[in-house]
Amino acid sequence: MSTTSTAPQWIATPGKPVTAHVPEMCLGQARAWLVDHRDEIRRGLDEHGALYLRGLPVRSVEDFAAVRDTVVTEAASYKEKATPRSHFGSDVFSSTDLPPQQSIRPHNENSYALEFPGLLVFGCLIAPDEGGATPVTDVRKVLRNIPAPLADRFREHGWGLVRNYGEHLGLSWQTAFGTEDRAAVAEYCRRNLTAHEWCADGHLRTVQRRTATIRHPRTGAEVWFNHMVFWNEWSLDPDVREVLAEDFGAENLPFGTSCGDGTPVTREDIATIDAAYRDATVRESWRPGDVMIVDNILTAHGREPYRGSRKIVVAMGDPVSLDDCAPSAAALAGFAAGVKRRRTSRWRRGS
Repeated sequence: MSTTSTAPQWIATPGKPVTAHVPEMCLGQARAWLVDHRDEIRRGLDEHGALYLRGLPVRSVEDFAAVRDTVVTEAASYKEKATPRSHFGSDVFSSTDLPPQQSIRPHNENSYALEFPGLLVFGCLIAPDEGGATPVTDVRKVLRNIPAPLADRFREHGWGLVRNYGEHLGLSWQTAFGTEDRAAVAEYCRRNLTAHEWCADGHLRTVQRRTATIRHPRTGAEVWFNHMVFWNEWSLDPDVREVLAEDFGAENLPFGTSCGDGTPVTREDIATIDAAYRDATVRESWRPGDVMIVDNILTAHGREPYRGSRKIVVAMGDPVSLDDCAPSAAALAGFAAGVKRRRTSRWRRGS
C-alpha cells in the first residue's frame, strides 16, 4: 500500500489536541495525501475542532503555502487588525509579532467581524527552545462550562466592544483598517455596523455590539464565540491596568468589553468564564514541520510565552458570514438603543 493511501489515524491523548502522524513522504506526495483524505480531515475537524498533523515535510513558507492550498479553498482576509503580524508573501503571516514574554488568551479569530475565517492553518518552521505552544480550546465545551444564567445573559444581549486606535494605544487606525483615508474608515464602519468617533486628540474610537454565541453552519453546534474575556480590563495584569488607566484614562484603554446592553462585566464574571476556557484547553509543543488545522468556529487558539527563536506561520481561509451562523443577538453599531453608554456619550452610527 502506498503512503498516500494510508488514512490518517487520529490519536486522542488527554491534555493534547487530536494528532495524526503523517507517513514520511516528499512535499508532492504530502499534498496528494491531504487531497486524498480531505473528507476524513473535514470529519475530524467537525468532531474535534482542531487537528495536529505531525511529520509533514514543511520547511519553508513556500512549503507551508503549498500545504495550505490543499486544505483551504478560499483565502480569508484579516479584518479590523488587532495584533502586529509580518507578511511573508502568498497570504502567509506570522502568527503574531507580540513580545515573546507575553501570553495570548484563547480567542476565535475575528469574532468581532461580520465575516471571519472558517479555517486557520498554523505551521511550525522554527520551534522555540521553551514554551511557545499554540493552545486550542473547544468553545462548545466553554459554553457548557459557563453557568446557565451567565450564558443566557450573553445569549440575549451579546457582547459590546470599544476600541481606541492611536499612538501608544495598540495598532494605529491606519494599520488596523489598511488605509490613510478617514472617509474609507467611515464607509467601512457604516457597512460593518460599527459606530465610530474621531476624538479631540485625533485618535479613533469605535464601538460595536456582536453576538456572544453562534451555531456552526454545517454541524449546528452552539459555541461561545467572542473576544469578551480576551479584551476585558479585568483580564489585564493589575499593574498594567492601573498604569494604562492613569496614563490614558479608563475610556481610552485600547480595548474594552461589556455585556451587549452596555452594562459592565464584573471581575467575578470574567474569572468564571476564564475558568471555563482553561478547562476546555489542550496544548502540544511545536516541532519543525508540524501543521495544525483549526476550525475557527469550534475552536479558539492562543499563545504561550516562550524562549528562543520561534517562527510559527498562519494562513486564514474559507470565510464565513455571521448571518449564516444563527447569531443569538443582532449585530449593532453601538449598544442597544436607549442604554446609557459607559465609556462615552457620542457615537456616530456609521456616519
